[in-house]
Amino acid sequence: MTAEARPINSDLAFYIKRLRVPRLRDHLDRVTRQATEEDWSYEEFLTALLESEVFARDQTALERRIKKARFPSRAKTLENFDFTYQTSVRKQVLLHLASMRFVELGHNLIFLGPPGTGKTHLSIALGLKACHAGYAVLFLSAVEMITQLLEAQEKDSLREVLNRLFKVDLLIIDEVGYIPFGRPAANLFFQVVNGRYEQGSTIISSNRAFSGWGEIFGGDVVVAAAMIDRLVHHCIILELAGKSYRNDQAKKRNATSKKRSEK
Repeated sequence: MTAEARPINSDLAFYIKRLRVPRLRDHLDRVTRQATEEDWSYEEFLTALLESEVFARDQTALERRIKKARFPSRAKTLENFDFTYQTSVRKQVLLHLASMRFVELGHNLIFLGPPGTGKTHLSIALGLKACHAGYAVLFLSAVEMITQLLEAQEKDSLREVLNRLFKVDLLIIDEVGYIPFGRPAANLFFQVVNGRYEQGSTIISSNRAFSGWGEIFGGDVVVAAAMIDRLVHHCIILELAGKSYRNDQAKKRNATSKKRSEK
């Protein structure tokens, strides 16, 4: 092996193409130089080269899963969640959930609490962890999901959309309760919950306690009760309390701006 970079010979280029490992040629010069400098064995060289290829493939697959998940933000992580501000939920509990054991078991997770208490942030953070763990994830607001289902129903493609919602390992439905739905929408929501029951994990965030879900879903307390029954059968429920983090941060920024303008 030589430390100098050189063109890949035609035979090697041919085999790289046949094996469908195009990224391998991107790492070849670097790994070759390191192997020469550190006097690697051929086995160590081959291991490092294949490791680079596997890592690149894993990163590509991860990026694909994150894009398909349709998160509104990638910046909402467990690492940057302010547990010192939101003290009604313990960090250790979320770290345990981040192990993805609940997804492996097909269990659900429900965040309940007022607006601004971190429900969406935590939902996205766990969704990102699920993507890193290799799970298929889809994030939708409740309004987005219902809109898609109603449109699909009008176009006679409801089964196709429902199947997409059924197939993902983790479905995240955000902001349940912010806008009430009529009975047709409530029935569609129930179909999603029922179709995923004991088949896949669902994370739901809501600003309303379960006692108010009948009002959310077209006043149909029977449908609401049936949904809750299926959701909580295998479920972790976390109730968040406190003031809105967004409002508090806005007040602090305004106060800082006011002080600066007064100087």
